[in-house]
Amino acid sequence: METDSTGSRRVVDPIVARRRAAAVAGHTGDVTVARSLLDDEAPAVRATALGALHRIGGLDRTELLDALHDRSPIVLRRACAVSTTWGGTVGEPPDPVVADAVADLLDHDDDTVVETAAWACGERPPATTRAVTRLCDIGTGHPDSLCREAAIAALGALGDPDGLDAILVATGDRATVRRRAVLALAAHEGPEVDAAIERALGDRDWQVRQAAEDLREPEVDR
Repeated sequence: METDSTGSRRVVDPIVARRRAAAVAGHTGDVTVARSLLDDEAPAVRATALGALHRIGGLDRTELLDALHDRSPIVLRRACAVSTTWGGTVGEPPDPVVADAVADLLDHDDDTVVETAAWACGERPPATTRAVTRLCDIGTGHPDSLCREAAIAALGALGDPDGLDAILVATGDRATVRRRAVLALAAHEGPEVDAAIERALGDRDWQVRQAAEDLREPEVDR
């Protein structure tokens, strides 16, 4: 029970109450409460507890790996997000065991999990050959355009030469993916890259054209 602004008493949903407790723990440094809710029956509570424990620096590798194998997409998405700053910061090499667990989620049957895992893979280079190969497959063949977009963005962030062919293919995808693909070309060079940028300068989507314009070699005034 709690009291609202009018002084009336109302019943608080127990899941909401536990989720609040987890969130508060993350701001007050209460490791015990946050950890106690990692195994809650409600996915939203588990996800909030995971984020809270990470916020206060109390999350260990086993707990993160458990979350990366959770049965709920809600928790899996949060775990992928946490992995980008767990044990380091964005741009730093990842813990290889955690990185492998994130890469495994590229094969998940929930598109939102695949999209988030793809994004996470690109945040902590370098990626394994297996992860790059899977990102290429997703970027060129996944039925969900958000997954393709996330995979191509990750390949651009990773800058792995093995990702270039997939990026070039993606320059022919729908507009949102084409924009990502053109931006991803910034990590590469060569005649095929120059040709793709040149084609993008005439794209029917103005944002694709703008991205290509930003990447084109500046002309020297004479």
